Amino acid sequence: MVLGEKFGSYLSVNLGFGFGVTMGVHMAGNISGAHMNAALTFTNCALGRMSWKKFPVYILGQFLGSFLASATIYCLFYSAIIQFSGGHLTVTGPTATAGIFATYLPEHMTLWRGFLDEVIVTGILQLCLFAITDKKNNPALQGTQALVIGILIVVIGLSLGMNTGYAMNPSRDLPPRFFTFIAGWGIQVFRDWWWVPVVAPLLGAYLGAIVYLVFIGSSIPRRPQILENSMKYEDRRIPVLPKTMSNPPTTLTPVSVSPANRPSIRTVPPLSDSIHLEHF
Repeated sequence: MVLGEKFGSYLSVNLGFGFGVTMGVHMAGNISGAHMNAALTFTNCALGRMSWKKFPVYILGQFLGSFLASATIYCLFYSAIIQFSGGHLTVTGPTATAGIFATYLPEHMTLWRGFLDEVIVTGILQLCLFAITDKKNNPALQGTQALVIGILIVVIGLSLGMNTGYAMNPSRDLPPRFFTFIAGWGIQVFRDWWWVPVVAPLLGAYLGAIVYLVFIGSSIPRRPQILENSMKYEDRRIPVLPKTMSNPPTTLTPVSVSPANRPSIRTVPPLSDSIHLEHF
């Protein structure tokens, strides 16, 4: 969108972002749950859904992957970046190219409005992700989760991404910022805004999770316990001896039992209304 001008649009950026996430979920979904977002990883640890021991390992992997991705893009588009910027790598102005790699606040936004924006969009992301993956609610069909998550990213970007570039992920914003600092954009990449895409998504993801658990997860009806018990026993059958046998049974000698040695008999209530015991 920046370098190609007529070859890109705001829609194409969001489609690329969303379906890029879809490919990431396909790639690592069955290995780590496709943890590509530090804010979501933090929330899962804070809620006890994942061990804190995994947190630094996941964050290191996310940061390393994001940094290498930035280096790859820089190498592939180096000639276009230099031609567009005239050889001057800048953060602001008509030939600014730092926004290709990380998010920067536009002129119509203030710092704290941008902070609130990132909290809300990340909260919506986490809220919807819980709904997509919650097996007790109405989750996406098996095998379609990656596509649905990609569509979710596209929807958030198209509807709410204009104000701040919807970072929603410290791992996708901070490592590229470090790369651009090293590659020649200078200290300007760490102006006032840089900390917001790190802190605000952590807060937003946690709040989004709490909203889902309190207002949605707690409202999901549970199956009555008696129905579960009935299902466990409905296929159980009690064998009955056939009426006709080729070999008649051996005659048993009756044994007299004195009242003192007579075993006690307990009445056992039926397991369920759906079970019929046959006496034989």
